[in-house]
Amino acid sequence: MKKKKIKMKNTKKTDYSKKILDYLKKHSANPVKYKSLLKEMRSKRFDFAEFTKCLEGLKKKNMITEGKDGIKLLSKKNLKKAKVVRLNKTFGFARLEDTGEDVFISGRNLLGALPGDIVLIRLLNSSGNSLEGEVTEVCEENFSLFTGVIIGENFNLLIPDMFNQYEIIFENPLEFRLTSGDKVVAKITKRGKRHNEHRCEIVSNLGSAQKASVCAEGILKVNGINTEFSGEVLKNADEVSDFNEIQKELKNRTDLRGEKIFTIDSAYTKDIDDAVSVQKTSDGYSLGVHIADVSHYVLPKSALDNEAFDRGTSVYYANKVVPMLPKVLSNGICSLNEGEDRLAFSCFMKIDKSGHLKSYDFKKTVIRSKVKGVYSEINEILAGSRNSELLEKYREVSSSFSAMSELAKILKKNRISRGSPQIESAEGAVVIDENDVCVGVVKHERGESEEIIEDFMLMANEAAAKFAKDNELPFVYRVHENPNEEKIYSLSEVLNILNVPHSFKNGVSAKSLSDVLEDVRDKPSAAVVNSLVLRSMAKARYSEEELGHFGLVLDDYAHFTSPIRRYPDLAIHRIMSEYLSCKDSGRIRAKFNKFVYAAATRSSEAEITAMSVERSCDDCYKAEYLSKMIGQQADGVICSVMDFGFFVMLDNTCEGLVRIESLSDGEYSVTDLMTLKNNNTSERYSVGDRVTVKIENCNISDGKVDFSFVKKA
Repeated sequence: MKKKKIKMKNTKKTDYSKKILDYLKKHSANPVKYKSLLKEMRSKRFDFAEFTKCLEGLKKKNMITEGKDGIKLLSKKNLKKAKVVRLNKTFGFARLEDTGEDVFISGRNLLGALPGDIVLIRLLNSSGNSLEGEVTEVCEENFSLFTGVIIGENFNLLIPDMFNQYEIIFENPLEFRLTSGDKVVAKITKRGKRHNEHRCEIVSNLGSAQKASVCAEGILKVNGINTEFSGEVLKNADEVSDFNEIQKELKNRTDLRGEKIFTIDSAYTKDIDDAVSVQKTSDGYSLGVHIADVSHYVLPKSALDNEAFDRGTSVYYANKVVPMLPKVLSNGICSLNEGEDRLAFSCFMKIDKSGHLKSYDFKKTVIRSKVKGVYSEINEILAGSRNSELLEKYREVSSSFSAMSELAKILKKNRISRGSPQIESAEGAVVIDENDVCVGVVKHERGESEEIIEDFMLMANEAAAKFAKDNELPFVYRVHENPNEEKIYSLSEVLNILNVPHSFKNGVSAKSLSDVLEDVRDKPSAAVVNSLVLRSMAKARYSEEELGHFGLVLDDYAHFTSPIRRYPDLAIHRIMSEYLSCKDSGRIRAKFNKFVYAAATRSSEAEITAMSVERSCDDCYKAEYLSKMIGQQADGVICSVMDFGFFVMLDNTCEGLVRIESLSDGEYSVTDLMTLKNNNTSERYSVGDRVTVKIENCNISDGKVDFSFVKKA
């Protein structure tokens, strides 16, 4: 009997992943439409569900991408490594590892990436001047803590402040008592492919998000800025704060306690690290800049030093300071307080009648400030005030004021003549009451004494850098490199639109930018052009290499004058002190070569963080102030235009957004980078226009303010 052959059914699954990749490789020149790919995959035993699963799997593995034009292969050769540096609710920026350029990334293209994450990005075709891209892979997760606001009650939902406009789910393992509107600090516990898919848990409840002080506390926490010092650091600070040591040091130092040395600062300053003395001589001027000798107390690799290195800088916001060093040092034994003996590191400079540095000498000294000078008071005296009380306060040092003012004017004239751009940026100071609430915002105005101290400190900083160069020392320089060519090209385009004369054909120089600023001085466009020039310039940073300072037009420059609040200053004090004691450059190089690189790198990072934190905190306080003025009108100037509206800076420096929705009906577009135009009418809103706006909404939690347009002023 013959056996009947049974035909076995082929149950082997089709490898759609391979088929998709093979087909896309054949058509790699152009994206493939979904319909074309689907048609190619179809067969008698086509499994649509399996095909879809494989297609989505390839996308998640970042092997293919699908856009408006179709589906195509992703090659890692065309991807660039970058660090996510900033996120908004609906977009973010990543900084390319190879060029340092910032790339705009829309929210849907971020792949859930968070600040600090290292990502691979693919550059996209962009209609604007800036680079645009999409995240294809999160290579390294470097984000954990963030702040947010609780919404509802018992719903376990919060809205993050920075990276998502929608709520995300949280857990509350520590069982905090939470109320809708509370500002909290949370920690990411699970990542998703989209920001609203992330999960988190609450680690602290700070209080009401309607208080700027609470929001500022959250900003400090998530940026790793600790308002407290460890027991070990405080113990070290107490151990070195021995006032008897000052008397013991007299035999090792130049005694300047009888000299006319005094400080000039804000009335509220408690960490005073610089003092001056000045005399007119037969051939010019003798200028002394005397700086707190912090390096005498903060010894290498001590608990204090490690803490100061990590912090990098003090952080100043509103009426508060988070010091780099404990107060027993910053406000105590290191602060050059009136009438008290203090150890100092003095720079003595001989300056000729034309304001040129002829010689310098650095010495370890003991000083005793004759008076705590206050900017506003000295400005009054320099302006000719006859206030007897003021004149009596400054009686011991007022004989120096004439020479001080005369020398500073010469130094300023030299700075301008060598082409240093005199950028006038609008800075606002917040006024805080006894309840820690912002009750005012005033535009900060610099007087003559502020400029005097600035120019004297610049001279001492330049002398310190020359000292390092002349003695071949490893050093931490303050450098400011030439502007990026693309940024200068963009600046030129805008200046053309504004009809501002300029010439960058032979390359940009500090003098050419200075000429631009001088041309618009006292014109309506001045504030805008100052801002544009500032944004076109490179950011100053710290470096172990002597690269010069573009903005100051100096070959030699360092930060010597603020060791209480800046680590680079403390670092070079340490190096200079050791050289003065041994006069052996080779020994100094062997000891400090690696240190200066580490100090420069860390100090630059800390400065960027501090500046961002200070700005964000002040924005919260400004929003708190304006929240009391909802419905009121105010005048300001349009400072930038976007597709979604325009930003206005009020005369007191507060900023807010006028959204398109609050303008007349019509279709809007940005023309010439400077104007928002209603294409259905003749309405135009241009950068530099004076306008009247109404304050509509203030979000204290994230420092954002909404205005509505009233009229052109």
